[in-house]
Order: sequence, then C-alpha cells, then structure tokens
Amino acid sequence: MQTISVRCKLQVPPELRQEIDRTLSGFADACNQILSVAKRDNCWNTTKLHHKVYKPVREATGLKANHVCQAIRRVIGNAKAVKEVHKFRPTSLNLDTRTFSYIEESQTVGVTLMCGRVKFKLSIGNYQLALLKGQSPTAATLKKTKLGDYYINICVNLPTEPTGKTPKVIGVDLGRREIATTSTGKTWSGQQIQAVRDRYSRVRANVQSKRTRSSRRLLRRLSRREQRFQKWLNHNISCQLIREAKELNAALAFEYLTDIRQSLNQKPRSKTERRRTNNWSFYQLRMFVQYKAAIVGIPVVFVPPAYTSQTCARCGHVHTEKGKSFRNGKKFKCLHCGFEFDADLNASLNISALGMSVIHPESPGMSCQLEGQLSL
Repeated sequence: MQTISVRCKLQVPPELRQEIDRTLSGFADACNQILSVAKRDNCWNTTKLHHKVYKPVREATGLKANHVCQAIRRVIGNAKAVKEVHKFRPTSLNLDTRTFSYIEESQTVGVTLMCGRVKFKLSIGNYQLALLKGQSPTAATLKKTKLGDYYINICVNLPTEPTGKTPKVIGVDLGRREIATTSTGKTWSGQQIQAVRDRYSRVRANVQSKRTRSSRRLLRRLSRREQRFQKWLNHNISCQLIREAKELNAALAFEYLTDIRQSLNQKPRSKTERRRTNNWSFYQLRMFVQYKAAIVGIPVVFVPPAYTSQTCARCGHVHTEKGKSFRNGKKFKCLHCGFEFDADLNASLNISALGMSVIHPESPGMSCQLEGQLSL
C-alpha cells in the first residue's frame, strides 16, 4: 500500500472559525510546552515523554486527551526530521481515528475541537472524490493557510502493484542546466525555472530594501508563487517519467545526490551560483517519482554518482589524468575511443548501466579506467 495525502478545502461557518483557531492555538501551545520539557530533560522517547508532560499540558491547555497525545508525537517526529525545532506556530492540528472521521455519503468530515465534535462540508473536485472513494481514512491534518482558509489533508492508502525485475532500466541524470535527461533521449530544460528563480531573486532584492509591512507581505506571496511553480514543474516531469517507464516496462535509476549541495558549495563559487545550487529542487522531484512509481509498480533504484558524468558510456574509460575530464560543458568526447555525445545523455546511459546491475545483479555491470581498473 502507498499512503498519500488528499488536500480538501473545508466549508467553515463564520461562527466556527474562532473555535478552530482556539484549538490550533492550544495545540501549538501544547507542542511548545512539550518541546521545552524534552529539551530540558533531554528526553526524546515518546513513552517517557508522555509520562512527564501529559497531565500538566492537558491541564494548562484544556485540550482533549488525544490532541495532547498527537502533540507529543508531533514534537518527537519534528525533532527526528530536523536538527533543531525552535517554536511551533498555530497553523496545523494532527488528527487520528478518535478525533477525525470521513463520511463519504455526505462528503463531510467530523473533527474534534476543544468545544467538541464538529462536522464540516468538503469543497472538493472529481480528483479528490476519486481518491477518497471507498476509503476509510484514520488520519488527517487540519491546516490554516496564511490567507485564512482551512484545509484538511486526509491520508488514504492506495493499493500498489507488485514490483519485480524488469528487462530495462531508464537512467535519469538530474541537473540544473537540464532538469532531467533520460537514457532514452528525453530532456527537460531548466532554462525556464532558472529564469523564473532569477527574476524572483531580483524582485526580492528590491522589495527587501524597503523594510515595510507591505513589503513583507509581498515577499511571502512571491515565495509561495515560486514554490507553486516549482512544484507544478516537478509534478509534470515526474508524471512523464512514470508514463514512459510504464510504457517500456522499465525501472528508473537515479543518482544518490544526498549532501550534493554541501560538496558543491565547498568549491569557489559566486553568490549567484551558490543561490542557484541551493534552490536546486532535485529531492522534491525524486520524492514525487518515488511515490507515483510505487502506486503503479515501477521499481526505482539509486546508484552512486561517482564518475557517472566522466565515464565514457561506450568504452567505459575515464580521463587518465587526475582532475581532468572528457566532458566540456554539454559535450562529451572520449579520447580513448573517439565517442562524441551529449554530456547529460552520456551520464544517463552510465546511470542506466549501473541501475541494471542493481536490478539484475547477475549482469556484468560496468567498469572504467582510472589509474588502473576501477569497478563501479
């Protein structure tokens, strides 16, 4: 099963907005109290922390029992996800089967607030209706946007097709110049997203110099627009990658690029290049591909990125002199066999070969020449 989140807008009557805000504030206050105790006692075990904070937090905030339990889980989960949690804001509320219910016949949800159980009508379209059809969700998250609207993200489980060995592997090379290049020859240019990011960066620089309340609101709107465009683009690319892999009955292979930003920023780079590298959203694209591939049963494998851009996809050789490469910008020319190719496409072919060795360990794999014979 693959768990996904279905975002649904709530129709909230004016008289209930205050009750939702009161519950959100109480939940955030509870999280902050729990966080302070966890830091003070260095206690990050859910059960031990529960015994320390449950009664005092519930008495101080007036929350329901399950809301306090969810607040403890929220604090522990956030502490594991990020290096340091500073403060929780009253923007969301975790719900479980005791504090949330979905009624498919009337398209309503029941949510337990501090005042008790309240039902809200959903304002959704056919996409959400199809995902929620026949579902009995047991978890959700109530959220309040910066514009004052209320949404509920309902967790649903979708059946997934079993993954197995596939006869083909599509290698996907990720980059900034070309967002993605496949070993089948398809590319997605990064010029548009780079132009959009550069434009927003210039606008932000002008707005930040004003230091007014309206300028801060404008900065928030610009940030949301940029994020929405990036998310829309990555969703489109991931859908096309999944569609091609399904048509060819192939697996998808990616480079394991964790900590790539840190290694790139250690090199001498201009301020503009550093900003562009830090804005590179390869991880979001990878996550979109992973959950969509799981639903349709497409295997996704990850290979080490070492020498994938420097190795000749035809003969497997790497430049004999350390620090030099056959690659020059978008061109790749092997001085050993004379092979000339697009550099990103050459890298994707190497990723495909490495992915094949993961899917089919009995395959010969690939090797390159680097001060002798180095097996990848």
